Amino acid sequence: MTVYVATHKPYNIPTGGCYQPIMVGSSLRDAIPEGYQRDDQGENISSKNPNFNELTAIYWAWKNQKGAFTGLMHYRRYLGSKASHDVSDRLSRSQIEFLLRDHEVILPKARNYFIENQRNHYLHAHANKPYFIMEKVIKNDFAEFYPAFQKMEKSTKAHLFNMFIMKQEAFEDYASFLFGVLEKVEAEVDLSTLEGEDLRVFGFLSERLMDTWLYTRGYSYTEVPVVSLEKTNWFDKGTQFLKRKFFPNSKKKVHF
Repeated sequence: MTVYVATHKPYNIPTGGCYQPIMVGSSLRDAIPEGYQRDDQGENISSKNPNFNELTAIYWAWKNQKGAFTGLMHYRRYLGSKASHDVSDRLSRSQIEFLLRDHEVILPKARNYFIENQRNHYLHAHANKPYFIMEKVIKNDFAEFYPAFQKMEKSTKAHLFNMFIMKQEAFEDYASFLFGVLEKVEAEVDLSTLEGEDLRVFGFLSERLMDTWLYTRGYSYTEVPVVSLEKTNWFDKGTQFLKRKFFPNSKKKVHF
């Protein structure tokens, strides 16, 4: 079992057990800390990290390693036994093994936006055209998944962060779908029309593909709390959420 911890910079990442730091965008970095897995070895998309974010780690794991289970977490955010700001509350290997006895997928507790669905939330927060391209690609080229995509759009809840732990068969199925869709979307997205946070386009789009895949395939899953090492300013986050919804032409602040 390997749970990769994606990071784009040196960070105090406790190792041991099943956790392995992976430096995303390694091909673009001057130096990689000792003990960190590179994402530019073997078959990889490391150079695309500015637009794919942590997905370059997922791609590397998909193409270059095999095990009973595979997971991805973030340097400042983990799946945990309880919601906290303490890294010691992240899932242990034995807790993961126990959860995967009865489930094929472990996900962070779904976030509920209450006052708007996932389609509107995305369109208020990000450049719209890439989303419409993805919608078209799924409808035309991945028709089996389109009903689930529509279900995801209408829901106020979503499993976010591109964080998970999966049994290997489920992981390979998920990665095949994820990168199959994004490959076709990437071919039609003009990155020169994007700026700022919108350049992280494929990382943002992919968050809408997890539930699309899950609803379609019907894998058994369980949710766990999120351990966030950096405390969230919920007042600022809520203010920015309402600002994006009611003043769509204002300057957007999305991930912070």
